[in-house]
Amino acid sequence: MTEHAIEIEGLTKTYSGDRTMAPKTALHGIDLAVPTGSIFGLLGPNGAGKSTLINILAGLVQKSAGTVRIWGFDQDVNPRQSRAAIGVMPQELNMDPFFTARASLDTQAGLYGVPKAQRHTEEILEMIGLTDKADAYARTLSGGMRRRLLLGKALVHAPQVLVLDEPTAGVDIELRQMLWQNVRQLNARGMTIILTTHYLEEAEEMCDEIAIIHDGRKIAHDRTDRLIGQIDAKTLVIHPAEPASGEVALPDGVELERRADGALAFSYRRGKVTAEQVLDALREAGIRIQDVATEEPHLEDVFLALTRTGQGKAA
Repeated sequence: MTEHAIEIEGLTKTYSGDRTMAPKTALHGIDLAVPTGSIFGLLGPNGAGKSTLINILAGLVQKSAGTVRIWGFDQDVNPRQSRAAIGVMPQELNMDPFFTARASLDTQAGLYGVPKAQRHTEEILEMIGLTDKADAYARTLSGGMRRRLLLGKALVHAPQVLVLDEPTAGVDIELRQMLWQNVRQLNARGMTIILTTHYLEEAEEMCDEIAIIHDGRKIAHDRTDRLIGQIDAKTLVIHPAEPASGEVALPDGVELERRADGALAFSYRRGKVTAEQVLDALREAGIRIQDVATEEPHLEDVFLALTRTGQGKAA
């Protein structure tokens, strides 16, 4: 076992142009290390380069420059071993409609050279909740069941690293919960998970570390809690005992939002203003407080701050 399940150094990908289109660089010298045994979030807006990076990891796209090591195997030196160490659950529903669920898993295992005696088809079917649909053709499965089957196909060769590319896009709450339960079980067994998603609340809840790429460049990489901590902002929500319509003399740097339910939301930077200063201003205005709550920054705030500026500092 290596310290990092994936190590990327100077990864660059430039797509060739033609008569109507100039060459396009999708990745600009990305360096990235994914800790072994982690759930790692790879985030970015549409067109940021996430799919290109994932396809390079999967061996579907040839990089222009740089080094990629998966489970310690250099893609250029040991391509078969590096590909065997990774499984990818793609966003697209790519499966043969005339194969049953069981046949799909067996065929995928055969493509990876897994001997029949070492296949775990029935175990995988049970884990993804398709045992009762094992002999149903893929074309008859619902969209959610097909997504489960995609997860099963990514697991047939027992990879050390699993990449989930937008796994919950367009799925219902029940399937989403089942998927995350499966992911946690796999991670508890030691599998490294790489997640790309546009549901930032999922990434915030699931991921130990997060990297954000924008315009083909890595603009942030840290533990999830430290990344969120870059936003030096806080909101103090006050529910007054009586409706408060008068003016409040606020400290510099504090913004007041009067909400529809009568609450007063005071937003400020924690490094410049304290909650006590806000409360003092309320007392001086004669406002009696019934209840107090705070709203902390979320990953979405960090993501928007970073991708809007394209810089690796959110605060």
